Amino acid sequence: QLHLAESGGGLVQAGTSLRLSCVASDSSFNNYGVTWFRQAPGKEREFVAWISRGGISPVYEDSVKGRYTIWRENAENTVYLQTSALRPEDTGVYYCAAGAIRGVRDPQYHYWGQGTQVTVSS
Repeated sequence: QLHLAESGGGLVQAGTSLRLSCVASDSSFNNYGVTWFRQAPGKEREFVAWISRGGISPVYEDSVKGRYTIWRENAENTVYLQTSALRPEDTGVYYCAAGAIRGVRDPQYHYWGQGTQVTVSS
């Protein structure tokens, strides 16, 4: 059973940055594309960014394009999400996921982390 663990969240002011990490329990992680989702209070979980198992051709949700960067270090079994120019609307719990059951934007995955809270104050 693959386990994922996110870290790096926090309480920050608008305009600043955070680097989120998703660390996997074993190298089978590197056989999967990996997606970051986020969930704000009272809202559905939404797609943020995806990266292929090869680490190429990342895909971003429109509102984070140019502000977020996703990449992976397979030697570390880790996927990162660098956020910048954060906005209050970026607030939420950020989750990483692997093993999409349907499309990458659909939040049905075999493996999820526990999430890391990002709170952006104005």
